[in-house]
Amino acid sequence: MLTKNEIKLIASLQQKKHRVNQGLFTVEGKKATNEFLSSRLQLHQVYATIPDPMYPQDKLTLVSEAELKKISALTTPQQVLAVFEIPKARSVSKDDLIVALDAVRDPGNLGTMIRLCDWFGIEQVVCSETTVDCYNPKVVQASMGSLSRVNVNYVDLKEFLHKTPLKKFGAFMDGASVYSTDLPERGVLVMGNEANGISKDLETFIDHRISIPSFSTHQSTESLNVATATAILLSEFRRRTI
Repeated sequence: MLTKNEIKLIASLQQKKHRVNQGLFTVEGKKATNEFLSSRLQLHQVYATIPDPMYPQDKLTLVSEAELKKISALTTPQQVLAVFEIPKARSVSKDDLIVALDAVRDPGNLGTMIRLCDWFGIEQVVCSETTVDCYNPKVVQASMGSLSRVNVNYVDLKEFLHKTPLKKFGAFMDGASVYSTDLPERGVLVMGNEANGISKDLETFIDHRISIPSFSTHQSTESLNVATATAILLSEFRRRTI
């Protein structure tokens, strides 16, 4: 049975300041919860309407569907909500391709991009401090468990790009076609804000401006969604390694 203090704590974790203060975040749904349980992350507590062998008995609280709804951030709760400890940031490895995100604000976009990185075997994501928190419930939900496998760091992105010895590739509308650009196995792919792209103060650190050419005959076609663009660019980077 849920206590009032537990309800208050879990509800508060929908806000970044409380996640930071408590060092905790939530994961919802059986599949995502099981993926996080199989990772290096530490479980704080799990609340479920149905028991599961994956859930440690000493950290399991069985709840009713009505109780689960009180603590869920979803319109339709998914049988289980788990609370995990936010892990300490790990250093960024420079042995592979790194994705750098400049002020990506939409939780769904960030979650999808983390999932894409997982799919393409990219373990390092660096985010500007103006990028949405990766432990936001909507980001966690959209990442579909991939957040448990991808190392996400929040850094001074300008300083990071200035200091890294890796070649920096930035996505721009007026860049050279990615299909005719030499792409290395190791480097940094910089993706910008949904509305404004890569900020002016970061442009000077970009070694190669790349773009995805449009094949549309309609000049009014809008630019691609940042997550969709990331998928295409990562696919092209990885294709060159085959």
